[in-house]
Amino acid sequence: MTKSSQPLPNLFIVMGVSGTGKSSLAKQMADKISLVFIDADDFHSAEAKKHMAENKPLTDDMRKPWLDAIIKHLNLLSQQGKSVTLAYSGLKSAHRQLFRELPFYCHFFYLNGNKELITKRIMQRENHFFSPTLLDSQFEAMDPPLLIEPDVSAINIERPFILVADEINKLTQQIMRKNNNAQVC
Repeated sequence: MTKSSQPLPNLFIVMGVSGTGKSSLAKQMADKISLVFIDADDFHSAEAKKHMAENKPLTDDMRKPWLDAIIKHLNLLSQQGKSVTLAYSGLKSAHRQLFRELPFYCHFFYLNGNKELITKRIMQRENHFFSPTLLDSQFEAMDPPLLIEPDVSAINIERPFILVADEINKLTQQIMRKNNNAQVC
């Protein structure tokens, strides 16, 4: 094994059902640690947003162009050597695998909490296309991370935002130090 002249950039994915705080936590992490912030919601087509606003969950066929657009953008950032934090639902384990195949050191933060808390958060949001009635479909669609996914850290969101953010930031810095010392074949 030889050390590459350029280490791989990092990709930190903050995942969970809608209303867990993915975007807020990923943005805070990006600002604190100087990473590029991407919100996967920005890559949904107008048609997909309208579909969800009408209380209809996306199908896997509808998710494919969305995932393709996110992956294309991430590949460009990787080529530029930029480390990224991505707010992304990560509902399907097969979809999470797509991100692991990108030229990044990849790590997921799985935000989880009880449905009542998450529902309350969704009800407090303004100007968001996601309908609160879709939350059940997201819980049903979520493939919880398995033991075969060791690059996932489970994060309990049933605490104040600052405590959740601090935990994620500390883990992120530990992972970045480890990745900087890793050898690339």
